[in-house]
Amino acid sequence: MTLEHTLSQKTIEALQSLYGASIEKVSFEKTNPDFEGDLTLVVFPFLKVSKKKPEDTATEIGNYLENNLAEIASFNVVKGFLNIVIADSFWLNYFKSINGRSFIKPAPENAPVVMVEYSSPNTNKPLHLGHVRNNLLGFSVSEILKAAGNKVIKTNIVNDRGIHICKSMLAWQLFGNGETPASSGMKGDHLVGKYYVEFDKQNNIEALNLLHTTNRNKVNNLSIEDSVKLVQFELGDEKINNMMVNYHLSKSTPEENKALLEFFKNKTPLMQNAQDMLRKWEAGDKDVRALWETMNGWVYDGFALSYKMLGVDFDKIYYESNTYILGKNIIEDGLAKGVLKRRPDNSVYADLTAEGLDEKTLLRSDGTSVYMTQDLGTALERAKEVNFDKHIYTVGNEQDYHFKVLFLILKKLGYKWADELYHLSYGMVELPDGKMKSREGTVVDADELMDEMIATAKKTAEELGKAQDLDEADKEHLYKTVGLGALKYFMLKVDPKKKMLFNPSESIDFNGNTAPFIQFNYVRICALLRKAKEGLLNFEDVDVFTHNIHLLPKEKELLVKLHGFDAVLKQAAAELNPSLIANYVYDLAKEYSQYYHETNILKESEKDLIMFRLQLSNTIGIAIKSGMGLLGIEVPERM
Repeated sequence: MTLEHTLSQKTIEALQSLYGASIEKVSFEKTNPDFEGDLTLVVFPFLKVSKKKPEDTATEIGNYLENNLAEIASFNVVKGFLNIVIADSFWLNYFKSINGRSFIKPAPENAPVVMVEYSSPNTNKPLHLGHVRNNLLGFSVSEILKAAGNKVIKTNIVNDRGIHICKSMLAWQLFGNGETPASSGMKGDHLVGKYYVEFDKQNNIEALNLLHTTNRNKVNNLSIEDSVKLVQFELGDEKINNMMVNYHLSKSTPEENKALLEFFKNKTPLMQNAQDMLRKWEAGDKDVRALWETMNGWVYDGFALSYKMLGVDFDKIYYESNTYILGKNIIEDGLAKGVLKRRPDNSVYADLTAEGLDEKTLLRSDGTSVYMTQDLGTALERAKEVNFDKHIYTVGNEQDYHFKVLFLILKKLGYKWADELYHLSYGMVELPDGKMKSREGTVVDADELMDEMIATAKKTAEELGKAQDLDEADKEHLYKTVGLGALKYFMLKVDPKKKMLFNPSESIDFNGNTAPFIQFNYVRICALLRKAKEGLLNFEDVDVFTHNIHLLPKEKELLVKLHGFDAVLKQAAAELNPSLIANYVYDLAKEYSQYYHETNILKESEKDLIMFRLQLSNTIGIAIKSGMGLLGIEVPERM
């Protein structure tokens, strides 16, 4: 039973004893720093039953609690606020129960099963900055849920099929000259991504050529109809037709020109060849499938290196090339049940208009699948494999509508487990100069970002003299630990729901709310404990609780902070919010930093106090390491 629960129960008892009132729930809040106390009870809601002034009511309740709870040292009343001071004996007993022990407990055998999906990369390009936040968030949420008493299964769905994959494959066939990761020295995902960008460049050129052809036809006074025939287009869209008329009459706006270019990009010979390759892939063409397996293999090798550097892993990986077929089977079942409908052009859709959504297409008229098709299949496969209690999709808020539709369709199809699906929607990552672009090779590459963070950590550490006493191997490990820790902490200290601005130069700072500051204070604790042991102070084997320890105000603050670890962990798990852990650990490190500077530890004259303060420092170090571990961040022992 927690302290807050004990106080609440005893307060309910006080209200019954003093005023004959039956109150079901009472809550305390942290005392305002301007007043003495640890916890505060607001008594205004109880004035109706006490029929007394706020000050008198608070005093009577305070007296009852002080007389009936050994945990209470004293109390004071400020108008209608009852401020409770918790006795040192309580904090010392609490410290005795946690001293030197881990803050993370293994999940019980009958723990709820939670699946957490994150990463979800495409096999046509390397991971980028957006993937970094996704992976770090998904991994940290998994660790937090595990620490909060759940059995967690970390999953990844790889987008390994579709037109975007075929674009890379076709560009490699046309322009690659047999280049491989081995021959080029490039990571496989970077090599494939290079040809995805190349496809886009070449396709733009073809689209512009078509526009220029249309322009020449206009100059030569050809009719619009003849121009269309000449460039071999079938313009069935009335909006596009109107744009073409304006284009010929030199009245088209920049927006219309841009739309025309996008239209032409979808009609180029290069795009037609890519779509033909996709049809061959779905038909099982041996040559296309062989190339697909080879290039995807290059990408998987590249991803593995990125995941290892980032420090994330998965228990199960799914591939859309398998699950989209299952999705088609679900759709056939939905048609048979009358839940889904077929249009005259043979496409299949779910009518969600009654729920305020739209008619969601699930199969195209030619029978090919869409993203929703494979997501339906993936969900069903997971539900069959694992009897989960909750399934969390870690995906950016740009896909909010997609998941509303996915969950609703699964419910309409009668899957009871659909009620346990949850979209962990997070804000996009932006850079100081604006939003990232997802095409044309302009995104921030994850591998390059990690290398840059490590290099910046090296430069900063060398300037501050943080690594001068380490050998080369330990220096390199330190730079990696600090650099990647700075990246992870900067990404995770922001509430997931919020859009975040990532500025690498702000993340590596040994002062302020950063990982390097927290890491440095952990190193400080390790150095203190080493120095104590070198002086033969075996603090771990001493029972300091047999002695009369008088807590300093800062020591009490630290114990109060340690006492809050479990509550913060539970809240972070309930809200799927690692930023609560990040900011808790920062506050703990900041409080300890002040304590370290203000307090004699090894130079204290009383040996019992030395031992107590060393044990307190050790336990705070354990809490810092535990909290950072939940964020996937390593803490070094030396700097």
